[in-house]
Amino acid sequence: MKIGILPLFSKGFIDNARWCKPFLQTIEAAGVESVWTVEHPIVAENYEQLYSYSEDGRAPFTNDTIMPDPLEWLGFAAGCTEKLKLGTGVLLLPLHSPIIIAKRVATLDALSNGRVLLGIGLGWQKEEFAAVCVPYNERGKRLDEGIDAVRALWRDDIASYDGKYYQFHRVHSDPKPANPNLVPLIIGGSTEVAARRAGRTGDGFFPHAISPDDFGALIETMKTAAKEAGRDPAAIELSVSPSSYRFGCSLDLGVCKAYAQLGVARLIISAYEAGGTEPAAIERYVKRFQDEIVARL
Repeated sequence: MKIGILPLFSKGFIDNARWCKPFLQTIEAAGVESVWTVEHPIVAENYEQLYSYSEDGRAPFTNDTIMPDPLEWLGFAAGCTEKLKLGTGVLLLPLHSPIIIAKRVATLDALSNGRVLLGIGLGWQKEEFAAVCVPYNERGKRLDEGIDAVRALWRDDIASYDGKYYQFHRVHSDPKPANPNLVPLIIGGSTEVAARRAGRTGDGFFPHAISPDDFGALIETMKTAAKEAGRDPAAIELSVSPSSYRFGCSLDLGVCKAYAQLGVARLIISAYEAGGTEPAAIERYVKRFQDEIVARL
């Protein structure tokens, strides 16, 4: 079982190099496989309550919540570490030009020696889309086209793509990713649409705030879509964050076993679960997770 971790998305921590560097080096030394960032370029003060993972449609943001640019932060993480994989969970691809994202991600992958895991998703905040002049109701189609566009730019020495939203003809985009199989694209989202997208085109699937039973149902949807697309469902790597389902759940052996039995390959824990902010406290929590959960799966 691979172990990923989410840092502290709080002011004074994730935006503080004096905390980030020892945190990153500590978790790498402790055997954590990957670190994961999230993305919201802006948060509207009075956003429409469309967050689907809570009953009231409100996201779990506080006055101290801060979300740095995910790729910039992972670039810093790459420079502080040697083996730690660099994941986005998730980057909201429809908010961006896929041409620019392809360049930024390939550069990060080249300089980190192939360590990027690009989790991508739709987003839910209408105000974010309005601010960047992208129609909210087009975000699904833009995501699908964006996936094809970034892969073309990574794969082909002379790349072309002709979609409804994105077009380019016989262009060069360098550097290429260091990963010979291109940067893995991990599909986020906890809907049947996301599961079908993961089956159809994803290298991985990473739903949010989902129970083992609900995840199991989505996995079957994903597998069906993969077979229909002529793909091997077993090649799609499954990740989940137990704490997004229920805070503290990372130390619930029964829940983690249920995820593992579904074929989950990566459990992503949260630094908030450590009970302390110092890297040493987080290191102790990682060791406890390794001993009490991973060793017993």
